[in-house]
Amino acid sequence: RRRRPMPKILLVKTSSMGDVIHNLPVVSDIRAADPESVVDWVVEDAFAAIPAMHPGVRRVIPVGLRRWRNDWISERSRREIRDAKELFQAERYDLVVDTQGLLKSALVARWARGPICGCNWDTAREKLASLFYDRRVRLDWSRHAVERNRMIAAQCLGYAAAGPADYGIRAPAPEFPWLRGADRYVVLLHASSRGEKLWPEAQWVTLGRRLRQAGHEVVLPWGSEPEMVRSERLAKDIPGAIVPPNLSLEHAAALLGGAAAAVGVDTGLAHLAAALGVPVVGIYCATDPSSTGVYGPMAVNLGGKGLPPSADDVAAALGRAGIA
Repeated sequence: RRRRPMPKILLVKTSSMGDVIHNLPVVSDIRAADPESVVDWVVEDAFAAIPAMHPGVRRVIPVGLRRWRNDWISERSRREIRDAKELFQAERYDLVVDTQGLLKSALVARWARGPICGCNWDTAREKLASLFYDRRVRLDWSRHAVERNRMIAAQCLGYAAAGPADYGIRAPAPEFPWLRGADRYVVLLHASSRGEKLWPEAQWVTLGRRLRQAGHEVVLPWGSEPEMVRSERLAKDIPGAIVPPNLSLEHAAALLGGAAAAVGVDTGLAHLAAALGVPVVGIYCATDPSSTGVYGPMAVNLGGKGLPPSADDVAAALGRAGIA
């Protein structure tokens, strides 16, 4: 008897880092529903390392939408767009699933060869995006972003997304000489692209000192010059705190995966820690975590819009997880 061809699925979730991480359980769900399925993923090139961590993703197709938007007329951008379109056209997909629901993601989905499924007019993040889909589903916006993504894909592909979310990724063991052999360290993710999301430095210092008193090393990663300066400033007031070199996304995943815990403001790396199954406390100062907070069995969200938690609140949450 002739063997049924493997279904080929293309996921479109391009950015931001947290949104991409929240889409990882979709791959696990698809593979659980049909282990023979092939899953490719379109993502911003800056975040391509994230879907590549999932063993259920066959191929990552990087795009540079943010860069192209600001420099679309240059020869480099036009060449990159041509190359991306060739990658899209190399495969025929049984279904293209756009879980992002934006006009830009819908337009990118149209580059692919295959029918497109996404949210309907009433529930797409940008209503016009729904006009580009061949099939449309309804979304329940009261659910967390992880469950919303799972719901979209399940409706598009006709399976039930049951049970807890499985991000499906594992990080390599950290092998960093600057860790000084520490086997119980806590990563403090103090950086954010938006100033209103930052937690006061005095609170970080109080928390860091308490962690040191409890016998933990404290690691203060950074991703830009101002963030490095802040890490060094915090390290001066937290005895023995470690300021690592600038880390790639893959190295940041290794660092987080080996941590006893992570504490972070509303930033992509906090979501990555949750996806890796690390105990993580999310600190929210300017946003509501109910819809897009850190999500997982070892994740706790504290604070909210205009309601930042105190260092005591964070230490208590870590204590309940057996950390501080």
